Amino acid sequence: MPRAHWTAADVPDQRGRTAVITGAASGIGFEAARVLAARGAAVVLAVRDVDKGARARAGILREAPDAHVAVQHLDLASLDSVRAAAEELRAAHPRVDLLVNNAGVMRADRQTTADGFELHFGTNHLGHFALTGLLLEGMLDLPGSRVVTVSSADHRRGGPLDLDDVHGRAREYDRTVAYARSKLANLMFTYELQRRLTARNGSTVAVAAHPGGADTEGSREAVENFRPWARVAFRLIVRPLLVQPSERGAWPTLRAATDPQARGGEYYGPGGFLESKGFPTVVRSSGPSHDPEAQHRLWALSEELTEVGFPV
Repeated sequence: MPRAHWTAADVPDQRGRTAVITGAASGIGFEAARVLAARGAAVVLAVRDVDKGARARAGILREAPDAHVAVQHLDLASLDSVRAAAEELRAAHPRVDLLVNNAGVMRADRQTTADGFELHFGTNHLGHFALTGLLLEGMLDLPGSRVVTVSSADHRRGGPLDLDDVHGRAREYDRTVAYARSKLANLMFTYELQRRLTARNGSTVAVAAHPGGADTEGSREAVENFRPWARVAFRLIVRPLLVQPSERGAWPTLRAATDPQARGGEYYGPGGFLESKGFPTVVRSSGPSHDPEAQHRLWALSEELTEVGFPV
């Protein structure tokens, strides 16, 4: 029976496994990397800022001197960088047991990626879509291998994904909606990937997670963009009620990544009030995230935009 109060202490031995974690220089990604390395996994911190990644690596090694931790440059807002990183990862790590698609842009003003995509959709979804497609062949049929993609409870805030205007060019730009829809795309990608993995009848599974209200660098930067009165209300009311430390925010990702009882297509998040705090458990995502026709259309569009195919 699944544990009701699952924590990082329940992560099983990870010796012999290799984990690639995007955005692992801070926040949820760093906390997940720290735990996995301490449990014996060889961990690759795939980060945009390699100096920051080096500091994160040093921090992990201070806690676990015998850990195997590497830093890999990866800018998800550039498909050239994604392809280069994937090539280097395949050469250095022919076996990848765990890919954690964690990095993300959060409520930024309107910008585009190096390839001209809307920044949230291009980074949070298309960058991870391409990276997964380029690494997946080295994961297939490895016992226990998983692709874990980190979404957000905010995926419900943007409504259905407009597949005819994924870059938001036909409407007034709303950074909250743009972020929410990119997180919805993360879930739709996970469910479609799991459907394809199931049809292949192999060992690899796709799982999703969200951290709830986690106190991370990204969330703190987002709060700074609030109006002054909203910042005060957040710090006095919302933070005490709905925000948990980043190490606890990593628990849903770690459970999705390592719990032997986790199943493909599941979505993990905090089990407490509004899925904001609490022990990680299986949670439900929005109705639009489960639309198989939309999932299929998103997949086809993503292949077209990234020019990356999948071996499933």
